[in-house]
Amino acid sequence: MTESADFTIADNWHGGFYELALELGDTSDTRLEAALGVLWSAAEVEGCYGSRQIAPADQQIVPCTQASLLQFGHLHGVVRLPNGAPIVYGVVAVREDNGPDWLDFYLPLGALGRAEPRSNEHMVGDPSSGSASLAWRRPIDDWMAGLGVRVYAAAGFQLGLIGNEVSGQTDAAAIAGDPPTRRWIGYLIPSDGNVRYLPATD
Repeated sequence: MTESADFTIADNWHGGFYELALELGDTSDTRLEAALGVLWSAAEVEGCYGSRQIAPADQQIVPCTQASLLQFGHLHGVVRLPNGAPIVYGVVAVREDNGPDWLDFYLPLGALGRAEPRSNEHMVGDPSSGSASLAWRRPIDDWMAGLGVRVYAAAGFQLGLIGNEVSGQTDAAAIAGDPPTRRWIGYLIPSDGNVRYLPATD
């Protein structure tokens, strides 16, 4: 097994997360489950598991549903990056009190460093890297943006964020459809029934 796709290597899950975070809107089990199902299908995920500490061969596949998210907290599987490398990944829902639902699709940085070694050298948000990280980030960002567009077509959302530890950085109300000109993260902004993708510039 490729190391970046090995659930049982603890370091694969350490170091933070590279994310596609989708602000779905007001609490809705129906929309959350629809978004989860489309995301799983669009990403061509291998398996759906409740534990990240047990090898897939040693645990049962669980349904890719909102109920499974509630039971396990996170759901896990293996996806392939644009460079073809398999990598462990996870999904979690964040349901705010008196706030919106978020669905967060994440690549653990430990595994990402094995699947895309350039991410170990230049990570977004590192002031010394300048735009050097864009060389490896852009294919991943574009892929995540495509996943987000598929989710929007099926379930809708208010905002999408793409990048390193983007969850909680901002929300649709704060952006108000007008993200910054210079961007260290990518944005997916719904407009007139379509999604405008604004990639990271730095």
